[in-house]
Amino acid sequence: MDRPQIFLYHGAWHIPRSKSSATSSLDITTFPTLSQLPNDMGSTQSLNIALRNGTTSSNVYAYVTGQAINNNYSWFILQADGKTAYYPVSPSSNGSPLAVPCDIPLGPPGSTITITIPQLAGARLWFCVNDKLTFLLNPGPGLVEPSVSNPSDPNFNKTWDFCEFTFNQYQLFANITYVDFVSLPISLSLLNTSGVTQTVTGIPANGLATICSGLQAQSAADREGWDQLIVNNNGSILRALSPNTGIVMNASLFSGYYDSYVQAVWAQYTNTPLTVDTQAQWGALNGTVTNNLLTFPGVGTFTQPSAADIFSCSTGPFAASPNNTAEMGAITARLAAAFNRSTLLMNSKQPDDEVVSTYYQTSPTNHYARIVHAANTDGRGYAFPYDDVGLSGGLDQSGAVSDGSPTLLIVSVGGN
Repeated sequence: MDRPQIFLYHGAWHIPRSKSSATSSLDITTFPTLSQLPNDMGSTQSLNIALRNGTTSSNVYAYVTGQAINNNYSWFILQADGKTAYYPVSPSSNGSPLAVPCDIPLGPPGSTITITIPQLAGARLWFCVNDKLTFLLNPGPGLVEPSVSNPSDPNFNKTWDFCEFTFNQYQLFANITYVDFVSLPISLSLLNTSGVTQTVTGIPANGLATICSGLQAQSAADREGWDQLIVNNNGSILRALSPNTGIVMNASLFSGYYDSYVQAVWAQYTNTPLTVDTQAQWGALNGTVTNNLLTFPGVGTFTQPSAADIFSCSTGPFAASPNNTAEMGAITARLAAAFNRSTLLMNSKQPDDEVVSTYYQTSPTNHYARIVHAANTDGRGYAFPYDDVGLSGGLDQSGAVSDGSPTLLIVSVGGN
């Protein structure tokens, strides 16, 4: 029996479990019900995804990119008909255009189309409203995806967003994400072969405006530059950047923001142990500060992180350790999550004794994450890379759906 593959979403390890499904063709339909699903669902090689236009625009396009599991993990892009695979070949120069149209029209507001995808790893489902996205190719081939941190990117001033998924022989795992930015409302519903549905509701139609108002209010309260995360185009709000993306564009943003909190954490755990449950084979580990290093004996050490390290969850002490890499990675995920949520001074057992209502209540904290979670109608969605960390069996924060026997993934954009 094959061992399950393990794949990474925003730094959090997920283990796929079972089977997947479905075939169809691209057509505009009413919103599907269980009785309307195709009779041929059950294939482990393909999956149907219903895309619903919940915006007020008739000019909305979708795109699917990923690595084709059954084609040597080569780059895959779904063509405009919603069912034909496009495997780009290596171009002769950087910034070459795609060879075929890959803009999938969603139709008028309220309509739904059905697309079919093969097994994909590290996949993204993109949406663009009132325009089309530009994807480019570099030699390799390498896919140049739209960027919100590069003002020269041809997509920079367009209204777009994406959700993420992996679909393989074990399961479908999908999530909405705000790790890089917030723009369009996206919701997920995953139906399995037993008729059970999992749902992530996302932000409402006015969610971006609500988030930007929250960032402006927080900036007025602490003068830490949260309003600088708001990106406008000709007076209209395009998106709200995460602190990590904001720092990529302005390295001085939030400089020193977490310093006092980090120093207090280091002082508290100089004589008192910090217990981190890896929630894996290494169990719970105790660490204390020795010679200004948070030390987990026999495993590794952490220097004091900066605000940029905390918001990115992947730099400074949170970069991949060359020693005991997986074990240190498990500790890193839980430390980084606790720093973003500012719970280390109130909870010495991470994440076992965490309480969601205490997240983001101590200053300084990741107010972007606080505001984004509050704007989501079910409070869920990745607001930073390790936002799926939580106590075992606790309330999911990450906005993910997964199932070993999926029949249909329904993705709605627009919030209406």
